[in-house]
Amino acid sequence: MMSSFDILSKKFDRSFFIYLIRCTIGFLIGYYLMITFSSEDFFWALLSIILVIPPEGRKLAPKLTRERVISNFIGSFSGLTVFFISIEYVAKVVLGIVVTTIICKLFNLMQVVRPAIVALLIILIEHPGSLISPFERFATVLIGCFIGLSVTLITSFVIRKAKI
Repeated sequence: MMSSFDILSKKFDRSFFIYLIRCTIGFLIGYYLMITFSSEDFFWALLSIILVIPPEGRKLAPKLTRERVISNFIGSFSGLTVFFISIEYVAKVVLGIVVTTIICKLFNLMQVVRPAIVALLIILIEHPGSLISPFERFATVLIGCFIGLSVTLITSFVIRKAKI
């Protein structure tokens, strides 16, 4: 019969704590940028950091993070592209979802199409009277992806070297 400790140690395994550490480091970096640059758009970097850090085990993490970075780029780029089409907002979003999903399918990235669509929505959030906002959000999403990827790769390297 399994004890409570055995059950908890299986639930809260090494992968769980690695994910928790990665998210915490990523959040702290993103939060620092957000308060340092006093920009609301850095919230999107913070969100992107958390979106690209995978909870999966250490061997899969770098691969999954790279896929999620690519999917965020696809969604952001699709959003930026359809932003300038002169159609109703809802039609823009639907077109962006279609474009994003097709691109993900073409690159065999359907497993990460959801974060791609989230990135698309981040870019397409309306800010009346501002054409620069989509570009700022595009940049901050990419910054967040880079930070999330860096945190995952650096912690993977440290874990490998420390043989944890």
